Amino acid sequence: MIGIFDSGVGGMTVARAVEQLLPGHPLLYLGDIARTPYGTKSAQTIIDYSVENTRFLVQNGAKIVVIACNSASSVATDRLRQEFNIPIIEVITPAVQQAISKSLTGRIGIIGTRATIRSGIYEAKIREQSPEYKVFSKACPLLVSLVEEGWIGKRETKMILRRYLHNFKNQQIDTLVLGCTHYPLLKHLIQPRIGKKVTLIDSSAATALFLKNYLENNGDFQPSESHDPGQNRYFVTDLTETAEHIVTKIFGRKIDLLTT
Repeated sequence: MIGIFDSGVGGMTVARAVEQLLPGHPLLYLGDIARTPYGTKSAQTIIDYSVENTRFLVQNGAKIVVIACNSASSVATDRLRQEFNIPIIEVITPAVQQAISKSLTGRIGIIGTRATIRSGIYEAKIREQSPEYKVFSKACPLLVSLVEEGWIGKRETKMILRRYLHNFKNQQIDTLVLGCTHYPLLKHLIQPRIGKKVTLIDSSAATALFLKNYLENNGDFQPSESHDPGQNRYFVTDLTETAEHIVTKIFGRKIDLLTT
């Protein structure tokens, strides 16, 4: 069973991508809506929450865990790998690999939460593989809350995005990493404001593909032909009408959200 956790409903974009690529693998999801957003919190608090989330998933049968949260991936991955004797997949490495392969000019932009940008992990991983690349980062602390509140189509959201993305045009990036799993829900707003020549890297899709390759090369995780994706379980630490609406939009069908 694949366990996935996020600070809220944004990680459902990862769950949906995994379900599409790996329909034969049972999924268990935990969205920590009660304590979202993680990106504004201290590193230690994010680590503590991530340990609790992973413990919940493991206790309920997860044999591999995906950290579907960039903030948690940036500060908690090492701790989780130390504490739990199962594979831990984070969302940053897959996005970095895809960004490097897609960029033609070596000028890459990163948007994410304060915690993710403050960690500098995207810059470090990109320069580790391609030291000549230029990386430009921008914290966008309001976007997660706007998504979680269901303000995706609001005029205010469009104005805030325009403000956040403005400097990237001067920096002449050709690739922009959506460094938060909530951000794919804003992709249709981000693309016209950053320009059609800029390639957007969706960390959710990149992570699902990375996980697919990992499982195919690891004999311990075999799909089941009889598994029905409708049997996948989705837990949240708080249930709201907005969350239910967003999850339905992500999956294109009604998802029964269970409370922990």
